[in-house]
Amino acid sequence: MSSPLQHQTVLLREAVEALEIKPAGIYVDGTFGRGGHSRAILERLGPDGRLLALDRDPEAVERAREMNDPRLLVMHRCFGDLAEALQRAAIEIGEGVDGVLLDIGVSSPQLDDGRRGFSFRHDAPLDMRMDTTQGETAAQWLQRAGAQEITEVIRDYGEERFAFQIAKKIVAARREQPLATTGELAALVRATVRTREPGQDAATRTFQALRIHINQELEQLTLVLPQAMAVLKQGGRLVVISFHSLEDRIVKRFMREQAAADRLPKGLPLRAVDLPPPALALVGKLVRASVSEIAGNPRARSAVMRVAEKLTTRTA
Repeated sequence: MSSPLQHQTVLLREAVEALEIKPAGIYVDGTFGRGGHSRAILERLGPDGRLLALDRDPEAVERAREMNDPRLLVMHRCFGDLAEALQRAAIEIGEGVDGVLLDIGVSSPQLDDGRRGFSFRHDAPLDMRMDTTQGETAAQWLQRAGAQEITEVIRDYGEERFAFQIAKKIVAARREQPLATTGELAALVRATVRTREPGQDAATRTFQALRIHINQELEQLTLVLPQAMAVLKQGGRLVVISFHSLEDRIVKRFMREQAAADRLPKGLPLRAVDLPPPALALVGKLVRASVSEIAGNPRARSAVMRVAEKLTTRTA
């Protein structure tokens, strides 16, 4: 039986194959997690290859540094700081890097470790920070935020139709006593949300929304995508795995926009061949986890992977 904190890397083979690893290439794993993708990349790299691994979670960074591989450089950073991380890295990237991999969202160890406060399956301090060294906890934010702000977060990030009612209950409850634990918040939400899809806990959407907000996950994703494209060399691959429709929507829109030729005003005397080329080419179709992978790791069921290849650099 596997340990409850064991992390099963989703779409491991598919993601690494999509990167088309070159033995002497330079790659970035923007979300090290527990290192499944990074280890697979290192297995395909030669002695001259390099891998920069980023993670905002101090525990993940500690695990990464235990690998002690001279080809691996580990940095405690959000992937939204990708460009700055590469500038600080002792890696000569020349014309750019050969591939960037982003595995978006919370990792299994973060969910399964009750101390982190991500899951209502454990009654624990209501923290939810991926980077436990800085920023507000979920409990601190819920204590100070107004009802309207709480409503917007739960509605927009959790797609929760009872967001207003939940926010009102949170504001009323904190007048008596601050919400300090995951159990207290989950009980409040369950008492407020009377109907829910079969098999889904009433607190699921609220917990997801708070996690996304506390960690600024969508903002970080929006920041990293143009940086990734900028640092890729021609022919380099961008591979993104997401687990939520809001994340995938951002990735899909970005890749499609960058894969479309620039639109010019009608009537200009230009042939199609004279138009500026697109910056990215979409590679293959949307990839989902196989039935066998989902059977072994149910958390893979919502994973989707998109791949694009750098064609050229657009100029303003």
